[in-house]
Amino acid sequence: MEYNQLGNTGILVSELCLGTMTFGGKGFWESIGKVPQDEVNKLMKTALDGGINFIDTANAYSEGLSEKMLGKSLNDLGVNRQQVVVATKVRIRMGPGANQVGLTRSHMIDSVNESLERMGLSYIDLLYIHGVDPLTPLEETMRGLEDVVRAGKVRYLGISNHPAWMVAKANAIAERNGWTPFCAGQYYYSLASRDIEREVIPMIEDQGMGLMPWSPLAGGFLSGKYSREKEKAGNSRRDDFDFPPLNKEKAYDIIDVMLEIAENHQVSAAQVALAWMLRKPAVTSVIIGAKKLDQLNDNLASTKLQLTGDEINQLDEISALTPEYPGWMVQRQMHDRFMNQ
Repeated sequence: MEYNQLGNTGILVSELCLGTMTFGGKGFWESIGKVPQDEVNKLMKTALDGGINFIDTANAYSEGLSEKMLGKSLNDLGVNRQQVVVATKVRIRMGPGANQVGLTRSHMIDSVNESLERMGLSYIDLLYIHGVDPLTPLEETMRGLEDVVRAGKVRYLGISNHPAWMVAKANAIAERNGWTPFCAGQYYYSLASRDIEREVIPMIEDQGMGLMPWSPLAGGFLSGKYSREKEKAGNSRRDDFDFPPLNKEKAYDIIDVMLEIAENHQVSAAQVALAWMLRKPAVTSVIIGAKKLDQLNDNLASTKLQLTGDEINQLDEISALTPEYPGWMVQRQMHDRFMNQ
């Protein structure tokens, strides 16, 4: 397991991050996973023994149950708090009240207090805002985040599912006021969906932030369980929860290449998808999730898989984005900046 710098901070996080969306399985989240506490503890121990020091949860996962189970597992396993980096999130609705949702200063303060109570922790290492709140001004959101940082309840800030311009604007607001900027971005990124390469990744690199891809297997679609001949896996959450969206015809072409490479190395298709992502320069830590130990162990093994340059090129080519404006114009106009072209 390798460890990478968390954005422009001095904190080091493992190249794989254990996601906890499968913990509990309450309400809407039941279709994603229903891992009970004893199995949660086994997954956590295996991850920690495998070198993972970065755990990702969210207050909304299983309506708070995921956070509770994570906190209990850390306690049950006797984990030294200083040896793990715990991330959680705020934004999604947490109750029936009109203001129990969003990125208002009020809701964020309440949510952080509730997350700490559920997890039994005194601080959160990394707090993400989980998505866009169109009603709350960015200035209020950044002020609320600064409040929880200065209170000692949160140490670092991250952002998820926001357009690039919003992140840059938010960081500019923080810089202008002497507040804490975002050091990490969590975004959907996989071989089957490289959309963030257009605007988000250039912004991440420009702002000196770390990138934490979520759903690197496209909700299980790139696990090797699916093909044109097998549209239902029978044991995957995608069978009942077809998310995140993707171009399945293109994904099948990608899977064909992945399976050939996997056979050459005698590994799973999932390991190929993860190994490809781990080699991307902007990526800090890839978020993996599992319902069973064999899935987790297979994912952990991806850190040892060394793809050849030719194999990476094959995957890059089959999954390449269609050029879009203004990107293709920027590329075209670069040529006259060099005297020899």
